[in-house]
Amino acid sequence: MPESVPAPTSQPAAPSSTPPVNDRSSFSFQVHHRIEGGLGRTGTISTPHGQIQTPAFIPVATKATVKAVRPEEMSELGAQAVLANAYHLNLQPGTDVLDAAGGLGKFMNWAGPTFTDSGGFQVMSLGVGFKKTISMDTSRVTNDDAVAPEHERRAFVDDDGVTFRSHIDGTVHRFTPEISMELQHQIGADMIFAFDELTTLFNTRSYQEESLERTRLWAQRCLVAHQRLSAERSHRPYQALFGVLQGAQYEDLRRRAARDLGSMEAEGQVFDGFGIGGALEKENLGTIVGWVCEELPESKPRHLLGISEPDDFFTAIENGADTFDCVQPSRVARNGRVYTPDGYFNVPQAKYKKDFTPIQADCGCYTCQHYTKAYLHHLFKAKEMLYSTLCTIHNEYYTVKLVDDIRDAIAAGRFYDFRDETLARYAGRIS
Repeated sequence: MPESVPAPTSQPAAPSSTPPVNDRSSFSFQVHHRIEGGLGRTGTISTPHGQIQTPAFIPVATKATVKAVRPEEMSELGAQAVLANAYHLNLQPGTDVLDAAGGLGKFMNWAGPTFTDSGGFQVMSLGVGFKKTISMDTSRVTNDDAVAPEHERRAFVDDDGVTFRSHIDGTVHRFTPEISMELQHQIGADMIFAFDELTTLFNTRSYQEESLERTRLWAQRCLVAHQRLSAERSHRPYQALFGVLQGAQYEDLRRRAARDLGSMEAEGQVFDGFGIGGALEKENLGTIVGWVCEELPESKPRHLLGISEPDDFFTAIENGADTFDCVQPSRVARNGRVYTPDGYFNVPQAKYKKDFTPIQADCGCYTCQHYTKAYLHHLFKAKEMLYSTLCTIHNEYYTVKLVDDIRDAIAAGRFYDFRDETLARYAGRIS
């Protein structure tokens, strides 16, 4: 028999090593590996709700949900974090509801890290009628009052903020840097973004300069408001604030924005990371990301807003971006398109009506392990909601895993080989 152990004597409790709930040290970023000859790297973002291994794709849960897919399924397919939107959550159900629920994660039953977009993109894109995207066509004559055809302007910018009409019911709302910060603090995401003005590529150079200065001043106001709100809400976990870099396709403006926000301090508060935003042409993506990453602090994460194509991932990662978000995988899934390593194809095509093979034979997602193209084709034609769920699971899995594989390739020192192999195969897109 083991010897009996004497009861412990009473001793003073040791000092706790756990930081206070709202302690800023609960957020950090550490670099692990680098791409030889490039600005890209792997790393770890640590947040109060877990870690994110970077590079990483962050699926978009705009209204506290990835459309058609349960949060549990997003976790099972490998998503490390999700990104929701302050504009949409303010309109429905109201950020006060999320605050009362204990924050975004608890509200949607998501245990991992979360992001929220400031709402600036939606205010401007929906406000000028471009819906989900800002046009990147530069063939048109520049116009500082660019509005999509057959739409009227619903958003009006001034130096203090933006007044806009809801795309849902036409009611008038007002966003300022302080309001955006308050809304995002109520939502309670781990990483939040400063309020910025999004321009289009139609805007003139002079307006881009004016807008960039406005965004810089808004960034300072966001830092001050964030400092105040963090102190007032000390019972909630610390939220990391990311500054957003604009400047369109002008090198001097992009670099200026990166230097300004990279060194910005207001009342002792600095940015915890950075978002690379704004409309840009696809062929200039790597160049612009490289400009800003050359200027930004090495020790802080960089989030590129709104990309999801395989070639864009490789380009952005090589030039220094760490995380990405985009609605594309779920949106195209609902419209019939699915991704594979050999390209993409449209399930509703007639040739898949009797195709009893999965979307991708060697795919590890739930959909490919249990369902065939023929079944998915039937669901789409019958307008069954299950179609959107199954195809979104596959597309999100494909996208998350692709960026995970890029991260592994960087760690193994074979980023360029993996890029060339992947893109050569993907280029054979299935019609």
